[in-house]
Amino acid sequence: MPPSTALRRPRRAATARPATRRTLLAGAGAIAATLLAGCFGGGQRVITSRRDGYRERAARHLYSRYASRVYPGKMVPMLYAVGTVEVTLSPSGRVLGTHWLRRPTHAPEVVATIDQLIASASPFPAPGGTGTTRYVDTWLWDESGRFQLDTLTEGQRDTY
Repeated sequence: MPPSTALRRPRRAATARPATRRTLLAGAGAIAATLLAGCFGGGQRVITSRRDGYRERAARHLYSRYASRVYPGKMVPMLYAVGTVEVTLSPSGRVLGTHWLRRPTHAPEVVATIDQLIASASPFPAPGGTGTTRYVDTWLWDESGRFQLDTLTEGQRDTY
């Protein structure tokens, strides 16, 4: 005689429990990695937001160093190149290196020029602290060879 359907318990999906464990373990691993990176990160500070203020100081330093190359006013609607670069600095502001997060692959000459401009602008204002500092900014590049930085951009025009 078959058991009554009213007394049957619904079956659990076989993957529900292991998926939950995997999710919890992955989350715990991510938290542990974050905590360990903070404890043993070598004093490295990463600045990506505008709230810190250093990104703006670094952008103003580049603008003052290359005033003739800064695009005046709002930029044209179609930019020649857009690239995002991370700059690593010593506590005294010396450039230790650059790392491209978004490289304009169609314009390798722009990548080389920006790397050279950043290196030549060294030393930047001292970020302070005991370890290295990394900050990220996006370069907006016009075909004339002039630029604006996303941190200080005046925006783009709607039409040419």
